[in-house]
Amino acid sequence: MTEHAVFAPARVNLIGEHTDYAGGLVLPVAIDLGTTVSWQPLDGHIRIQSVAFTGTVELGADGSGGPGGWGRYAAAVARLLHERGRRAAGLDAVVSSTVPIGSGLSSSAALTVSLALALCRVAEFELEPLELAHLAQEAERLAVGVPCGLMDPAAVLLARRGHALLLDCGTEEYRHVPLPPGLAIVIVDSGVRHALEDSGYADRRAEVERGDPRRMRHVVSENERVRRTVTALEAGDLGTLGTLFREGHNSLRDDFEVSVPELDLLVDLAYELGAVAARMTGGGFGGAIVALAESSGAHALAADVVEAYRARTGREGKAYVCSSVDGAAARRP
Repeated sequence: MTEHAVFAPARVNLIGEHTDYAGGLVLPVAIDLGTTVSWQPLDGHIRIQSVAFTGTVELGADGSGGPGGWGRYAAAVARLLHERGRRAAGLDAVVSSTVPIGSGLSSSAALTVSLALALCRVAEFELEPLELAHLAQEAERLAVGVPCGLMDPAAVLLARRGHALLLDCGTEEYRHVPLPPGLAIVIVDSGVRHALEDSGYADRRAEVERGDPRRMRHVVSENERVRRTVTALEAGDLGTLGTLFREGHNSLRDDFEVSVPELDLLVDLAYELGAVAARMTGGGFGGAIVALAESSGAHALAADVVEAYRARTGREGKAYVCSSVDGAAARRP
């Protein structure tokens, strides 16, 4: 029997952090780390194995079965697709991923989107990309109770190679912003792990919804930084990018209080060692930083930052020099 596969990339958010659930602006890029679901049709039910985790998830074709652990994501996706009219087509699948979990690169969105696409294709069922992004967003809330925003699944689905995705999470309008040639994306994982359901993510969202002045100061200023970053990218103004990323990180550290000392150190090291721009990325409370660097020196910068970080903290950070890629919706079977 022919085996099929779908791939959903991870994403790194250049700027626009903790603004998506406030209806703000975000600027993510899909990267060449991601999650692959290899599958073939299976009568009657859904069977999914993971390369990273032990155990096999067994579900009814409608998502019934109620597994624990990472299988909660699969059950939520299957259930929501069933509610939207997907026919009861089963599959036998294996999930593999190159996304470091808990790093702020949206491993969960890559998982939910790749599972959703596999389940859609085995049933010859199709949803528009933004509708599928909303489904993946809802699946994460059902699976682990995290009230995440639209940015992650939208970026995973809608991104374009060589571009950042400017998304207005209030109107859901978006456009692709060209990235300057000669710049590489460097991600440095701090090794400090977070799980959004166990961190202060939900608390921060609740504070924004209440209009907490300090949190809202970050949201308002971050939206303006996104606008200015788009202008700087389109103009190739690298100096302004460096200033905006630094201001964004400081705002996340001081006004939004989601950074940790390891992330602060990595940002400082990146600038000291020659990055064009750097800041923490993702939900915070651990995870990674994103840096922009001249392509010719990106690998050296990544190695130097990791070495300096280990010398200062004793922690084994890990760096990735990434390319931008197309989102999952642009990839045909």
